[in-house]
Amino acid sequence: MRIRKLLLTGVTGMLAAAAGLYGIQSASAATYPNPGVVTGSTGAHDPSLIKRPTGGYLLATTGDGITLKTSSDRTAFADAGKAFPNGTSWASTYTGGSANLWAPDLSYRNGKYWLYYSASTFGSSKSAIFLATSTTGAAGSWTHVGKVIESTTSSGWNAIDPNLSVTTSGEWYLTFGSFWTGIKMVKLSSSTGLRADSTMYNIAERFTNSKSVEAPFIHYRNGYYYLFMSFDFCCQGASSTYRTMVARSTSITGPYKDRAGTLTTAGGGTEILATHDSIYGPGHPAVMTDSDADVLIYHYYNSSGAAKLGINLLSWSSSGWPTVY
Repeated sequence: MRIRKLLLTGVTGMLAAAAGLYGIQSASAATYPNPGVVTGSTGAHDPSLIKRPTGGYLLATTGDGITLKTSSDRTAFADAGKAFPNGTSWASTYTGGSANLWAPDLSYRNGKYWLYYSASTFGSSKSAIFLATSTTGAAGSWTHVGKVIESTTSSGWNAIDPNLSVTTSGEWYLTFGSFWTGIKMVKLSSSTGLRADSTMYNIAERFTNSKSVEAPFIHYRNGYYYLFMSFDFCCQGASSTYRTMVARSTSITGPYKDRAGTLTTAGGGTEILATHDSIYGPGHPAVMTDSDADVLIYHYYNSSGAAKLGINLLSWSSSGWPTVY
């Protein structure tokens, strides 16, 4: 959940002026498709969706104790309780006592579910990323494993928005970050899910628009690791300017370049989804390979300012770049 970074910009009303100043691209109704049809419980912020080995889908979103939803068909979603209905006392130092936990990252590996999530307060880089596991993924079944990484008010980076990625050779990496000096990456132990060493990689950074880059997600396809991420500002309802960007690398640790060849460490990123029609600020992307296509999962705001679940499919060009449809 990203409203805290907006405090860095000062006045919300300056967003429109900032967009013009920094060249934020606008999208016409003909440029991008509307989200695919989803029904039922469709409220979502920072969604993470996986296909369950037993069938159907499990969705996790930002919320008190992490909100869970299930679906049998990737269309109709139902509430499925909280991952942590009894609270997370270990995270209270970072949340100021709030039960609200941010940006969960779900996966299923080695016979169990893995859940990375972040704890912080608005506008602060005193943050931490935690790990929990479950054999069922059900509400209340999650076991606290431990703290993966934390940042302080003097770190110069922010330990939120985690994403677990596994290389083709089986190495585990955690990508994360928001504003400050951008997107970072650390190596994890594939047995514990916790940090493997002290190395930290710089993956992406912006130097304009309040350094607004966050919510990384890495997806491997045909020899490339694709870095999906969000530029600009979330969490302002229909005034949000979030947009979804992509870059790629042949190595998971980079360097990543956009379609024009610009390094993500120099502000690069190719836009693939942005505000259009009554779809505002689509961002916090995740990608899942399903039986029919690669699936893009994200949140957006409707005209009333509510955060909603967005699901579309991805097609790939002959040169290997994605388009949302």
